[in-house]
Amino acid sequence: MDVEFASGWLLLILSLPTASTAARMRVWRGLKALGCMALRDGAYLLPASAPHEEALKAVAEDCQREGGATWLMAVQARDAGEEAAYRQLFDRTDDYAELRKGWKAAAGTLKKLSANELVRLQRRLTKEFEAQRAIDFFPADASAEAEAAWSEFSRRLQALISPDEPHQAAGGIARLDAAKYQGRTWATRRRLWVDRVASAWLIRRFIDPAARFKWLAKPADCPRSALGFDFDGAAFTHVGERVSFETLLASFGLEEDAALMRLAAMVHHLDVGGTPVPEAAGFEAVMAGARERLDDDDALLAEMSAVLDSLYAHFQRRKPE
Repeated sequence: MDVEFASGWLLLILSLPTASTAARMRVWRGLKALGCMALRDGAYLLPASAPHEEALKAVAEDCQREGGATWLMAVQARDAGEEAAYRQLFDRTDDYAELRKGWKAAAGTLKKLSANELVRLQRRLTKEFEAQRAIDFFPADASAEAEAAWSEFSRRLQALISPDEPHQAAGGIARLDAAKYQGRTWATRRRLWVDRVASAWLIRRFIDPAARFKWLAKPADCPRSALGFDFDGAAFTHVGERVSFETLLASFGLEEDAALMRLAAMVHHLDVGGTPVPEAAGFEAVMAGARERLDDDDALLAEMSAVLDSLYAHFQRRKPE
C-alpha cells in the first residue's frame, strides 16, 4: 500500500470501564480495522501519518465518551534495531496466508455456485483482500505473492461469472461517424455485467438513440446484420488496454467528455482492475443487486441506465481532480 508516513510512530494507550463490554468490542474492532498492533492490553501502535492520527483521535474520543481514559503519544524508535522490531510487528505474512487458504477452499466450490452466488463471493473476497492491503503498511514478498494468487483466482472467478469475456485485441481504433450507425441492432452476451451494461447505455444515450439490443446466449449466435460488442470478434470489444466501453468512446469521438471519461475509469476498474475509483464499489453493489432481482436483460438495462444517468450527472458537476 502506498502511504506517506511521517518519521516515527503513534501510540494509543486506553482503558475502559469493565462494564463497557459493547464499547470494548466496538473499540477493538475499530483498532483492528485501522491495522493497529497491540503492544500489550490497552496499548496500540501505528506508523505515524496524518490520517492515522485523526483516526486514533476519533477512537480516543469514543473511549472518553464511554467514561474511559486515553493517551495518544508520538514515539520514536531509539535505534535501527528497535525501528526494525516495530516494523516486524506489522508483518502480514500470516494474514495473507489465511486469505490464500480461504481462496483455495473457495476454488473447490466455484462450479457448484449459481451466477448470483459467484458475484456475492467475488464481492466478499474482494472486500476482504482490499481491507488487508489497506493495512499492509510495509509490503514485502507475502504481499506480492498474494497479489499474484488473487489475480489468478479472480480471473477464474470472473470467467465463471462472465463466460466468453473478450481478450485484448491488438491494433488501433478507427474514428467512426455516428450518423452511419443509427437505428441499428446491437448484440452482446446476455446476463449483463458492468462493461456490457455501461456500453449499452452509452450506445443508446450518445451513439444510436434508436438502438435495439439482442442478448446472446453465446457470441456465435450474433446475427451478421448486428453490431456486436464486448466479445471476441465483435465490432467493438477490448482493444489494447481499453475495455469495450472505452473502445466505443474512442470510436465515436466521445473522449472529450470529462464526465464520460470518469465513468470509463470506473468501468475499467470494475472490469479489468487498475486504479480504484471511489464510486466503483457502490455501482458494483447496485449492479449485483439488480442482477439478482431481474432476470430480463432489457429490464436490467433500463434500471442500470437510470443509475448511469445519475452518475453521469454527478461527474458533470464534479471538478476534475
